[in-house]
Amino acid sequence: MRYMILVKSTPAFEAEGATPGGFRPDPTVFAEMAAFHEELARAGMLLDASGLKPSRAGWRVRYDGERRTVIDDPFTEAKELIAGYTLIQVASREEAMEWARRFPNPVGPGQPAEIEVRQLFELDDFTPSAEVERFRELAASKSIGSK
Repeated sequence: MRYMILVKSTPAFEAEGATPGGFRPDPTVFAEMAAFHEELARAGMLLDASGLKPSRAGWRVRYDGERRTVIDDPFTEAKELIAGYTLIQVASREEAMEWARRFPNPVGPGQPAEIEVRQLFELDDFTPSAEVERFRELAASKSIGSK
């Protein structure tokens, strides 16, 4: 079972100047995150992890029927944005919950923060079809990570 731990963004991270050249994560938080991810890796459960740049470095595509509109702005509601993720593979929901409970506070000790944990779909979750088989072929070629 694969789970994604989603780190919610904060207004401070989304603020101007919050870039690798101007944004300096708390060294204590960074060290705690490194230790946690090293532990996940030693346990053989870490699939991927990364931080995301602030929303002003991205865009959204809004669909309205056949029409697509690109929204190329910073997004105002930081609490709805994702600042990073950790992708893990575990044997059960309970095991994912145990790891999530141990996830370091991404903002720092004593600060309000939130992470969200979501299970990824596996191809076996879908009714067999030609379309599912196309994704299995992609996964077999390592073009995508789904099983």
